[in-house]
Amino acid sequence: MSRRKTERQLNLVICLLSTRRHLTAQEIRATVQGYAEAETESAFKRMFERDKRELRDSGIPVQVGTGDAFSGEEGYRISRSDYELPEIELLPDEAVVLGLAARAWRHASLGEAAANALFKLRSAGVPVDTEAAPGLTPAMRTDEPAFGPVWQAIRDRRPIAFDYRKPGESAVQRREVEPWGIVNLRGHWYLVGHDRLRDARRVFRLGRMRGGVTVLRTGPDVVVPEGVDLRSVVSRQSAVPERTAVLRVRTDSAHDLRRLALRVVPGERDSTGDGWDTLTLPFTSTSALVRRVASHGSRAVVVEPEQVRAAMADHLAGVVEGSVAAEEAGDVEDAPGADAPARGPRSADQLRRLLMLVPYALGRDVRVPEVARHFGLSEKQVVSDLSLLWMCGLPGYTPGDLIDVDLDAARETGEIIIANADTLAQPLRLTADEAASLVVGLSLLEALPEAQGVEGGALRRVGEKLRTAAGSAVSDLADAVQVRVEVDDQVARTQRTCAEALNGGQRLHLRYLSGYLDQVTERDVDPMGLVVQDGQTFLEGYCHLREDVRLFRLDRVLELAVLPFAAQVPEGVSRRDLSAGVLQRSERDALVTLALEPSARWVTEDYVCESVTELPGGGARATLRTPAPAWVTRLALSLGREGRVVSPTVLAKDVRTEAERALGHYRTARNPVGLVETTSSPE
Repeated sequence: MSRRKTERQLNLVICLLSTRRHLTAQEIRATVQGYAEAETESAFKRMFERDKRELRDSGIPVQVGTGDAFSGEEGYRISRSDYELPEIELLPDEAVVLGLAARAWRHASLGEAAANALFKLRSAGVPVDTEAAPGLTPAMRTDEPAFGPVWQAIRDRRPIAFDYRKPGESAVQRREVEPWGIVNLRGHWYLVGHDRLRDARRVFRLGRMRGGVTVLRTGPDVVVPEGVDLRSVVSRQSAVPERTAVLRVRTDSAHDLRRLALRVVPGERDSTGDGWDTLTLPFTSTSALVRRVASHGSRAVVVEPEQVRAAMADHLAGVVEGSVAAEEAGDVEDAPGADAPARGPRSADQLRRLLMLVPYALGRDVRVPEVARHFGLSEKQVVSDLSLLWMCGLPGYTPGDLIDVDLDAARETGEIIIANADTLAQPLRLTADEAASLVVGLSLLEALPEAQGVEGGALRRVGEKLRTAAGSAVSDLADAVQVRVEVDDQVARTQRTCAEALNGGQRLHLRYLSGYLDQVTERDVDPMGLVVQDGQTFLEGYCHLREDVRLFRLDRVLELAVLPFAAQVPEGVSRRDLSAGVLQRSERDALVTLALEPSARWVTEDYVCESVTELPGGGARATLRTPAPAWVTRLALSLGREGRVVSPTVLAKDVRTEAERALGHYRTARNPVGLVETTSSPE
């Protein structure tokens, strides 16, 4: 946005706020400074139409009415009742949860909208507390490129068109959908809507949309059916396991299988304490069970049923065959490093920035550095904004009409002093995006017992106040964007215990199952906070075993105890910067490249990749970083024929060796480990 354009639009806002009647376009042309630059009538009309559209897109309600009673010509004004933010009174506990709701979007695409909402609320005197409850870090991520246009389409009630690749299919299919809403389930965003081409209700995962999403601007608005429950549509009820499998697993291994087992029978141990245990495991899908068991390589073996045992042998043979074929074709390499694509900063809307800054600065001690931090600008740019504001004011534009800004104070001491700006003294009403980002953020807090426990139902009260202040359109949008964080009873208990230790300043002892390795470790942890992100809850704390800050996913905590002495985080140790997500990548991490069949593209959706290259037939070559290459070995074993390691070569050979070792169990006698078989039912 050019400086002259911003100045003209700001003058237009001041003019339309100041008038008591609707002004015709010609009156505006003759009155508002800047329109004189239009040399012809058609040039003025184009300029004025663009300005009106951009003001409305910024949430400024330009009204149309009768400007000339004799000719009936249209006129324009801005009603203060529609422009100004209604009064909102927050109790202290409500201010806490509202600040938490805004923090949920801090590192996501709606982070700017949530931050601007708080800026407007503060300028209206609402005491929003973003620093309260520092131990809680709710975090919402919107990494999918489709999120922005889908959100916009839901907000504007417009249909969309996009290409979509279903899991396991190589070709994309064109979809035209009337969006009803989006739901975040287990860290992934899903679109619910009516598929026009199939004339049926459908659910689409945003990460599987290919190319751009087109918002269709013609035709009637989308009508959402009454009573539709977005969460129930997206949530898939797991089928009740109807079968059981008998497995042998090595001592102190296959811990995730042990947690799912109906029965665990310890086997005999040798002189080193090693041996085989027998597990009875419920399952519904043979293919899912095979992938899960295969990830443990030779340390887990299916004994029965025979159908699953045969499927395991075929799956492991596929790993070996794929590795051999790749080596013979020379398709195993040591690929060079690849840098993640850089993301440029988003440019702020200068007009909306100024409309927020004026009411915020009037009568308050506001400094240039504070404003620069909020909007992500340099201090030089803030001073430049203020100098533009100094050139705007009421029609007439005499010194007594212009906004008074002390530029010397801004440059020399950083103090922002604004006067003669009564027309813009009240903050602008929250936009749909700003209000909805806070309301949706509140729904994320429902998963936090600490937020639920705020006295008097602060979550519910703040949500009602925001909806009332923002209007029905915002309420509809907020209802169409839902977050579902599902936790079982064990995780909920673990979370409560962590919160109690955090509040009491006590150390915790954990038995923890690594997310990378099939390994359980004992940890003493000084808790520093709780983080909710990607559908999971994490304990953040100083780990005495690793002598560093670590994040522990609560569903991997096997045992938890509060120790009877105080937590002591070493001086100078601080919480992690989660702007890039919970997964902390490093240049020291191993760089691994995988070749994926179309059916395994979910790897690129579930894991952060450095780069993804399309392959003929719908497959992909994905490069990712990991601090634990052994985890990639387990992933490759679980993929079978659907994926293989391309580089580094040593890792590809490790996968093949382990697959051959595991396959050996199925090429020998039916009882692969020489133990007494059992087919008894679980108790």
